[in-house]
Amino acid sequence: MPTWTLHRGDALTVLHTLPTGSVDATITDPPYNSGGLTPAQRTSDTTRGKYVSGDAQHQLPDFDGDSRDQRGYLAWMTLVLGQCHRITRGGGPLLAFTDWRQLPVTSDALQAAGWTWRGIVPWHKPVSRPAKGGFKRACEYVMWASKGAVDAARNPVYLPGLYSASQPRGKKRRHITQKPDELMDELVRVCAPEGTVLDPFAGSGSTGTAALRTGRAFVGIELSEQYAAVARERLAAA
Repeated sequence: MPTWTLHRGDALTVLHTLPTGSVDATITDPPYNSGGLTPAQRTSDTTRGKYVSGDAQHQLPDFDGDSRDQRGYLAWMTLVLGQCHRITRGGGPLLAFTDWRQLPVTSDALQAAGWTWRGIVPWHKPVSRPAKGGFKRACEYVMWASKGAVDAARNPVYLPGLYSASQPRGKKRRHITQKPDELMDELVRVCAPEGTVLDPFAGSGSTGTAALRTGRAFVGIELSEQYAAVARERLAAA
């Protein structure tokens, strides 16, 4: 049976304690530090205000770590992804979610951290915010990278370059920025079978539950005490 471990604490602090080369893939959804075009908007609005529609029927808690400016975000993400690079085995993949605002700086951070950038996987969201006078916010992105050459011999999969799935709604929504289970079940296939997936921003545990459902082990880190409790509940159920 696949095993799981969830650490409660700051990602960068906990990552330093994890063994080198101990996981097969890093798959994560970091705080975007987005949703505001000016420093004032970044620091004055809540995560709910940035990422949740006004008609949402839930009262999920905010989370910390989402008010950095671009220079701070670049430095911080480079340090975090550098530790993930150390912890991931050679040839292992990195998948990191981002949005249109943060895509350029996230690609800079992963390369500065030592990863080889391999591409961008668009995630289409059928249920998404409209934009008056323009286009819907109907897409986010997954940055794909690897630690050196892709080790296709360990995991000879052929994965799509585009996914479509809506975020969970109603009682299934456990986190403000929760990703769809069906999307995560597909993305974890980039990790070698029976391998271990690392997520330094575990949130409500979507990456971990997908790993467990597909026969992979999981190591996660979550700063929020409330969301760590949700993640433990979901991981135990998976």
